[in-house]
Amino acid sequence: MAIKVYKRNTAGRRNMSVVKHSKEITRQRPEKSLLRKKTKKAGRSQGKISVRHKGGGHKQRYRLVDFKQDKFGVPGKIIALEKDPNRSALIALISYFDGEKRYVLATEGMKVGKNIITDKKVPVKKGNRMLLKNIPVGTVVSLIELIPGKGAQMIRSAGSGASLMGIDGKMAQLKMASGEIRLVPNNCYATIGQVSNFEHNAIKIGKAGRKRWMGIRPTVRGSAMNPVDHPHGGGEGRQGVGLKHPKTPWGKPALGKKTRAKKKITNKFIIQRRKKRKKRR
Repeated sequence: MAIKVYKRNTAGRRNMSVVKHSKEITRQRPEKSLLRKKTKKAGRSQGKISVRHKGGGHKQRYRLVDFKQDKFGVPGKIIALEKDPNRSALIALISYFDGEKRYVLATEGMKVGKNIITDKKVPVKKGNRMLLKNIPVGTVVSLIELIPGKGAQMIRSAGSGASLMGIDGKMAQLKMASGEIRLVPNNCYATIGQVSNFEHNAIKIGKAGRKRWMGIRPTVRGSAMNPVDHPHGGGEGRQGVGLKHPKTPWGKPALGKKTRAKKKITNKFIIQRRKKRKKRR
């Protein structure tokens, strides 16, 4: 993959970039049998806005992605690699030897014509899926289950991966990209290799219109509003927040407030918390 930066012909094109999947993407049209209708919600629940700044955007159809990959012992051949408008990673169309076709999240190194397989113990090859306890220590894995048989719930976004640090009894130690070290049952399945499209974060949107195509509407600063609309609003000229700490439009603490429940049941599985990122100057 390579990042294409456009020439500065217009203000919108200035610094705009896209990822060129010239070799990776092998098919533009999706598999018709694995498509479903996707209704737009525009960030609303029961008619009320629950997520702000959502609406519009290009029409999309949902691709049925197999996160469980529960065809154990049945090899599958990669017949296509495609872009999915619903996620940052690429998806691979797998044709299993029994004739069934399924979409799976593509990992780095997947190519058309290669075979992949899911089972308790399989060769350590990119794209193969097996139990964590059978994977060699130090291997980079993705699409990890948290509950056996539930399907991949963790490490699913473009370019993400976790390192298997060791097996401790019935648990496996995984180190995330954030620095967090977490315990996962060793009878959970994981895929060898990191998720595809690692250059996704390097893309520069370039212009506001491109965000609108994605279904994201404009965001307005609270300090630019009136006092009736936001706690940060009001005042003459440019003014700061004027409060002890920033707040949401509904008066709740924002920007740095910890929202994770103190008595969350999964706290015992986190050995080391994620590290804070240093601010760039």
